[in-house]
Amino acid sequence: MAISAFDLFKIGIGPSSSHTVGPMRAAGMFAESLAAEAIPAAGLRVELFGSLGATGHGHGSVKAVVLGLSGEHPETVDPVAAEPLVARVRESGRLTLPGGREIPFDPDSDIILHRRKRLPFHSNAMLFAALDDQGESLMERTYYSIGGGFVLGEDEQGAPRIEADATPVPYPFDSGAELLAHAEKTGLPISGVMMANELVHRDEAAVRAGLLRIWRVMQECVEAGSHVGGVLPGGLKVRRRARSLRETLERTGDPADPLYAMEWVTLYALAVNEQNASGGRVVTAPTNGAAGIIPAVLHYYVTFVPGADDDGVVAFLLTAAAIGALFKQNASISGAEVGCQGEVGSACSMAAAGLAEVLGGSPEQVENAAEIGVEHNLGLTCDPVGGLVQIPCIERNAIASIKAITAARMAVRGDGTHHVSLDKAIKTLRETGADMKDKYKETARGGLAVNVIEC
Repeated sequence: MAISAFDLFKIGIGPSSSHTVGPMRAAGMFAESLAAEAIPAAGLRVELFGSLGATGHGHGSVKAVVLGLSGEHPETVDPVAAEPLVARVRESGRLTLPGGREIPFDPDSDIILHRRKRLPFHSNAMLFAALDDQGESLMERTYYSIGGGFVLGEDEQGAPRIEADATPVPYPFDSGAELLAHAEKTGLPISGVMMANELVHRDEAAVRAGLLRIWRVMQECVEAGSHVGGVLPGGLKVRRRARSLRETLERTGDPADPLYAMEWVTLYALAVNEQNASGGRVVTAPTNGAAGIIPAVLHYYVTFVPGADDDGVVAFLLTAAAIGALFKQNASISGAEVGCQGEVGSACSMAAAGLAEVLGGSPEQVENAAEIGVEHNLGLTCDPVGGLVQIPCIERNAIASIKAITAARMAVRGDGTHHVSLDKAIKTLRETGADMKDKYKETARGGLAVNVIEC
C-alpha cells in the first residue's frame, strides 16, 4: 500500500485526530450509509470502546460523533460553529441527519462510553446502530479509529476492512532500506522519490498546490494560536502561553542570543497545540496530539534558514511524509495503540528528516536524522491528565520540535553512517508499544494522569 502525503497531512479540528477527527469521519460514513441504504431509522445508538470510551469527553469524541452524524466533515467544519450545533442537539433532543431527516437523539444517553471495555482489533472502536421505533436494531456498523484520522470499517464477515490503494507507484517502499535503495539507484533525494509516487494520483502542480495549502493552514494555526490568551477549555484551567511568549519575544527578544530561534520554535509549537486543545483548526501531522512539531520546525526553516522558499517547503513535507509512511506501515501513529512514542516520536522523526533534506542532507543523512528523532522518544507514554490533550501534550510538542532540529543538524554534520537504522528504531517502537501497559496508552489511567491532582 502506497501512503500519500495527503493521507498523513489532513486538515481537521482538535483536540485529537484519533478521538475527534476519526470519530467524526466514522459517524459521517455511518450517516451516509443510512441514506444510501434507505434505512428508516427512528433513533441511533453509538458505543465507544477502549481509549475512546475512557477519554471520550476530554478528547471531544462525543462532540465529534454528533457533528459527523449531522453531516459535518473534519476538513470543512467550522470550529466556531461546532459547539453551538452540538449544544442545539443536546438541548432539543433532536438530530438532523444528512438529507434532512430529523430523529430524536440525546448525546448524553445515546452515546455510550465503555471506559474499561475494548474490542479485540484496536482500542479505538466505535459501534453505530440504527434503531426502529421499538429500539430494535435495523443496521449496525463497527469502525476503528487507528490514528491520524485514519478509519477502518468491517467487511461482511466482521473482519477489519483495510482499503488499500492498489495503484502501482514507480518507487514502492516498505522500509527505510528500500527508500534509500530507490534514492541511490535514481539519484533522487527522498522528496524526489516521494514526489514521483505522488504523481501517480495528481500532476506536479496539484501536488505542490496541495502541500502549500497544508503549509498555509499550519501558518494560520500558528498565527491564530499566538494571538489568543486566557485558559484552555476542559476544567484544568491550563493557561495559554503562546501569546504572552510572542509579546515578550517581539518586545525584548535579542536576535544575538544563541537560543533566540529556539524560543520562537517553542512559541510555534505551543501556538499550534493550544489551538488543537481548544478545538481549533489544525493539520494532523501525523496526528493532532503531535500537530505542533512539523509546523514548528517548518517555521524554523522558513524564518531562520537562509534561502528558504516554497520549493523547500514542498521538499520538507514530501520527505516528512515518506518517513511518516514507514511509521504508519510498520508500527503505529496511534497513542492508544503504542503510546505517545507513536505520535510525538513519529512527528519528531518526520520533522527531523524534512529539515535535514532542506539543509542539504543526503538521503543517508536524512534517514539518520529520522532515526535520531525517534530513538530519543522511544518508550514515551501517552498519559493525558484529565483525559485532555493539554498536560503533558502541549509541552511535549515544544520539546520534540527542538529535538527534531538538533537531530537534523547532527545528521547533516555527519556522513550518514550510524549503528541504529531507522527500520530498527521503528521495529523497536512497535515492540515497545506492544509491551506497554494499556494504562499508558491514552486511557488517562496511568503516569501523569494519575499522579497530577486535577484542578
